[in-house]
Amino acid sequence: MENQQQIAKESRFRRICVFCGSSAGKNPSYQLAAVQLGKELVEKHIDLVYGGGSIGLMGQISQVVYDGGRHVLGVIPTTLMPREITGESVGEIRAVSSMHQRKAEMARQADAFIALPGGYGTLEELLEMITWAQLGIHDKPVGLLNVDGYYNSLLSFIDKAVDEGFIDLAARHIIVSAETPCELMCKLEEYAPEHSGLSWEMEQQLEYKAKSDIAR
Repeated sequence: MENQQQIAKESRFRRICVFCGSSAGKNPSYQLAAVQLGKELVEKHIDLVYGGGSIGLMGQISQVVYDGGRHVLGVIPTTLMPREITGESVGEIRAVSSMHQRKAEMARQADAFIALPGGYGTLEELLEMITWAQLGIHDKPVGLLNVDGYYNSLLSFIDKAVDEGFIDLAARHIIVSAETPCELMCKLEEYAPEHSGLSWEMEQQLEYKAKSDIAR
């Protein structure tokens, strides 16, 4: 029976990258959601990749996952370390030289992405992962934890962009949203891409071949 329960908790994901605020926000529900999501990851035996901060929602989720015995990898630019890491750091901290390198490393390490409430940085990271999925750079699920309707305005904007012809309907389904961590994790487990990307790998191979031919 114990083995059956363990199998039931297993996930298709080994590591999930969580984007979230270095602030806790004014609504206690945001902190509660960070803790609940952390517990979901622990229960499903999933490791955490995140922005490396020890404050705000970053600090909340990283501590829960770390205390639950899962590996925690924080990726943070050196210039942000004094501001976003206070006291003892949690888990493994990987310092990088730029914001671009941070996102690239987080994307490389993770099997899926989830955005909790956050500000400009969280939004920028989320939209870049969505864009990369649209372009075919990756086909990993991108989840939006819409705590207390925090992201309603963003979802409305995206629906408006679909209506106005700037986003294909199939690409709209790149974003998987839910109000609770449990519901979001279930949706991410079932996610299958509906859009067609640019076959990025093939594009790069063709570009490399063209450059080789010119060099000859």
